[in-house]
Amino acid sequence: MKRSKWIWAVWCVVLLSCLVPYTLLTNVAAWYGSFLFWACAGVAVIALNIFITRDFEDHGHE
Repeated sequence: MKRSKWIWAVWCVVLLSCLVPYTLLTNVAAWYGSFLFWACAGVAVIALNIFITRDFEDHGHE
């Protein structure tokens, strides 16, 4: 159950990555407006995935 809240956090970041550039950043003419947001969202998703998978163990190779 604990892991599922982090998975939902990843989905929220993905959803925000689709919504924010086309709503809040619509009037930002510079290319770096959306790029900076997507770069930060990408780092957030990578960090969340590392956090989610840190307890995984490899049981296949003994």
